[in-house]
Amino acid sequence: MKIHTLAKDPFNIVITGVGGQGNVMASRVLSNMLVEKGFYVTIGETFGASQRGGSVMSHIRVSSKGAWSPQVPKGKADVVVTLEPIEAIRVLACYGNPSVQVLTNTRPIYPAGVIAGEASYPELKEIQATMEKLAARTWFLDATDKAVGLGNPILGNIVMIGALSALDDFPVDRDDFDRVITRALPQGKRRDNLEAFDLGAEMMRNDLANKGFSAQ
Repeated sequence: MKIHTLAKDPFNIVITGVGGQGNVMASRVLSNMLVEKGFYVTIGETFGASQRGGSVMSHIRVSSKGAWSPQVPKGKADVVVTLEPIEAIRVLACYGNPSVQVLTNTRPIYPAGVIAGEASYPELKEIQATMEKLAARTWFLDATDKAVGLGNPILGNIVMIGALSALDDFPVDRDDFDRVITRALPQGKRRDNLEAFDLGAEMMRNDLANKGFSAQ
């Protein structure tokens, strides 16, 4: 059974991606799940020309005591969820610390400069090596590939939320997700979203087991 307490208070989460990946929806869904558990949740969002593929970042501050300011202080993120790999480096450079945990979708979205041949995009193994130096624990999940298998790549954001829910000591679960999406989405979309969530949770549980960690 999932715990209903936080590893620290406030607990600071950053979800980041680029325009069109469903970053804002993911942050709202997760926040509502945390509210289901009785926590106070404050959301702050920043947008970088999101309609043109710019960065989108959501700050989620969770507390059992009361509301906090909407922006995570620099160097104070507890968990970072990134829907695009290079965005993880950008977030960690500002909000990272030696104890932060990071979940990253492995599918890159290339900026216009890279597509035009004017800039280069790092190899995934380079991004992984950098992140492992900047974070306490890192997970690299093929969330978009899983979502494509479901017939809708945008569900990669829900795959990532499912993975986060299975992280040890994270106080939300599938029932919370089901209640939230049942209220927010048409009934016809519920099954696909639940399947995406379950895929993410399964990926995380398997990875945790392989690394010798506990899973919820």
